[in-house]
Order: sequence, then structure tokens, then C-alpha cells
Amino acid sequence: MSAVRFAVVDSWVVAKRDLIHWLREPVRVFANLAYPIISVLIFGLVFGSAMNVFGGGDYIEFLLPGMFGQTIAFGVGTTLMMVSMDADRGVTDRFRASPMSQTGVVAGRSIADLVNSSLELLVLALCGLVIGWSFHDGLFNALLAFALFLWLRFALVWIGIYLGLLVKPEAAQASWMFLFPLTMFANTFVSPELMPGWLRVVAEWNPLSSTVAAARELFGNPGVGGDSWAAQHSLLLAVLWPALFVAIFWPLSVLKYRNLSR
Repeated sequence: MSAVRFAVVDSWVVAKRDLIHWLREPVRVFANLAYPIISVLIFGLVFGSAMNVFGGGDYIEFLLPGMFGQTIAFGVGTTLMMVSMDADRGVTDRFRASPMSQTGVVAGRSIADLVNSSLELLVLALCGLVIGWSFHDGLFNALLAFALFLWLRFALVWIGIYLGLLVKPEAAQASWMFLFPLTMFANTFVSPELMPGWLRVVAEWNPLSSTVAAARELFGNPGVGGDSWAAQHSLLLAVLWPALFVAIFWPLSVLKYRNLSR
């Protein structure tokens, strides 16, 4: 119990340190919050009039869950970059030389990122409500949908931590070129039913698609459905995909932190 207590305390210390750094960079805070808002305005109000939802429905309501998902996925790049910079500057080495819980140090990063992501989702949801998005199946289901997004974010944090401990900051910057197609080859902006056959399969089995589809169902938004197994069991996959990522990358991240040599 003493080890668990120290891990929890150290997690909070590291999380608080990351949050303080985040608040001391107002430009980065503004950019993180402004990007999803601008994206909603561009895709929803500029391109939205030319977009169709498979099976019918309002495109704004189809779009917002996809934007929530893209915002969550893009957070991996931020995690990867910050972890890589800490390791490159020797901050991680100072943590490792201190009498701190090794699990607590990497867990603290995940706590800070979840707080940041929660704020981004809140701002994005408020923006969506202003331009016409809404949820129709009750507050409880809506909160459950947001919980699924945060569950996915928690899982992706561990991928970002592990990769951030592997690569230099210069290489970490290149992560965006992989994250953008990951969020586009999904059901975020277009229904997979409207895609070519091979791309439809990729989109339906994209872990991001499972969370977005499950959220649309919980919100009561259009775009729910499809005849594939993945489309019919999106809620189940929205739980299992992140669980798989956590099971793989949490221990890998802790092990890499313990054996960090750079």
C-alpha cells in the first residue's frame, strides 16, 4: 500500500508540473483550443453544405462526434512531443535519479493530458452547440459518449509516451503527417459507405471509427449503421480497442522509462 500511495502522490506531482507548464504557455493553450473550433467552422459551415450523410441527416450533427475524435487523436502528437522534449533535455533523467515512483512519473503525464483533453472537448462541444449540434438521447448517454472519447485518449497517451521515449524531438514533429491520415481514413468526416471498397474496410476497422460511431449512437446523431461486424458492434470495439492499447503500451512505457539510456 505504501508503494501505491507513493505512486499516486508522484503521479499528481508530475501531472501538476505538466499542467503548470501548459498554463505558462498561453500561445500554445490558445492554439490547442482554437484549432478544433476553426476546423468545425470550416468543415461544418464552409464545406458542410456540399456534404451528404449516408442515410440522411444533418451534417453538423454528423460532423461534431468526428471532430471530437480527431481532437482526441491529435493529442497523441502533443504527448509524443512533450515526452520527447523532456527526455532530450535531461528532465526525464532527473526524474529517474530522484526517489520517485517510476510508474508515477509516466502516469502523471497521462493525467495532465486527460485534463487538457477534457477542456478541449468542452470548448468544442460549446462551439458545436452554438452552430447547431445537439445530443438527443439524454445527458447520461452524452456523458457516456464523452467518457468513451477520454478512454480512447487515455489509451493513446500511452502510445505517445512510449514513442516519445523512443524518438528525438525532431522525429516527434513528423508524427503529424501520420496522425492526419489516421483521422481522415475513418468515419470522422464521411460515412464509410460512401468510400471505395478497400478504403471502407480500413475506415470501419479504424479504432477511431469505433469510438466516433459509438458516440454518434449515444448522442442520437446521424451516421450510425453499416452492415459490417465492426459497424454493428462499435460500442464494444470502442471499449476493447483502447483496452488493448493500454494493455500493450502501459507496460512498454514503464519498461522503456526504466531502461532509458539516452
